[in-house]
Amino acid sequence: MRVLNTKNYEEMSALAAEIIGAQILLKPRCVLGLATGSSPIGTYQQLVREYQAGRLDFSCVRTVNLDEYCGLPAGSPHSYRYFMDHNLFNHVNIRLENTYLPNGTALDMEFEAQRYEMQIENLGGVDLQLLGIGHNGHIGFNEPSDSFPPTVHPVRLTSSTIHANSRLFDRIEDVPTQAITMGVGTILKAQRILLIAGPDKGEIVKKALYGKVTPQIPASVLQLHRDVTVITCEEA
Repeated sequence: MRVLNTKNYEEMSALAAEIIGAQILLKPRCVLGLATGSSPIGTYQQLVREYQAGRLDFSCVRTVNLDEYCGLPAGSPHSYRYFMDHNLFNHVNIRLENTYLPNGTALDMEFEAQRYEMQIENLGGVDLQLLGIGHNGHIGFNEPSDSFPPTVHPVRLTSSTIHANSRLFDRIEDVPTQAITMGVGTILKAQRILLIAGPDKGEIVKKALYGKVTPQIPASVLQLHRDVTVITCEEA
């Protein structure tokens, strides 16, 4: 595991974009695992700038997202599909048919979980998985529990995660209480993992990287992966 400390969010985002950009240059037809939330926005903005400067080409890139809320109507500005379109996909030359997210409006979430797991496998697996980390140590929507979920699965969100995500909604009552997410086992299948942690995540990052490996802190499992890079801010 490599831990890189940066001075601020902007430097962290630039370094993360540099690592992702290098992956694209080395393997133009790579599969990127992508994350949502506040942490990766700066990284996506930097990737857009690199594309606009003619230094990156997304035309052959395939992407799979970690997760999606359940129950939001199609086109909802709170969906993770909208987030990805708004922050990255609409601003680069990626083919939208090569961008994959779980279907949060599927009638049968268990079947959708199996379908999405197979979708990732059919793409050949993830070359580089981008992750953020929640204040309770979740990665994707894998919340603290008694075991590490092995595959894509539907999940009921904890009150702490709902509260953290409520800043993006008009009312906390509007935040979905369920989601569908890659399992910890799915994440660990990625060839490389890149975790970025904003300035408010210092305490949980320390527990995840240097504490006991436990499903009560899902991100702690990254200690067992063969190729993980963690980028933090000095503020963290």
